[in-house]
Amino acid sequence: MIDYQIKTYTTLETTQLAQALAVLLRPGDLITLDGELGTGKTTFTKGLGTGLGIKRTISSPTFTIVKEYEGELPLYHMDAYRLQDSDEDIGFEEYFDGEGVTVVEWATYIEEFLPDERLKIMISYIDEHTRGFDLTPVGDHYQWVVKELQHSNL
Repeated sequence: MIDYQIKTYTTLETTQLAQALAVLLRPGDLITLDGELGTGKTTFTKGLGTGLGIKRTISSPTFTIVKEYEGELPLYHMDAYRLQDSDEDIGFEEYFDGEGVTVVEWATYIEEFLPDERLKIMISYIDEHTRGFDLTPVGDHYQWVVKELQHSNL
């Protein structure tokens, strides 16, 4: 079930969506991002980081699996793409139960390690500039987050 759908027409709008979401998050929150290559998962995460007060440049953690950033809340940015077909547990729980917000790109590849409650975001490529965001909240807190996001001025 998808509770919220939105389209962005520019990279700036994608960033603004992520920033609006960031102000609603709290320590221990988990955001999962899925979608084809080039749909904007890292762009979205950069906007989330800006909203969390992170000053460092956020880049894809493809080769390191996890990057950590300090801001008003820490951001744990994971890229699970290289973990597809792997059953290796690299200690995800320490991040999911941590003091920051965790974002997992390509989350479907580590589904068995993810907590049940989270905000699932599927990003789809519509055209060169337009992206579709399907937000599926799992758990009461994430239901609240999505409702608040709907009421924000996007």
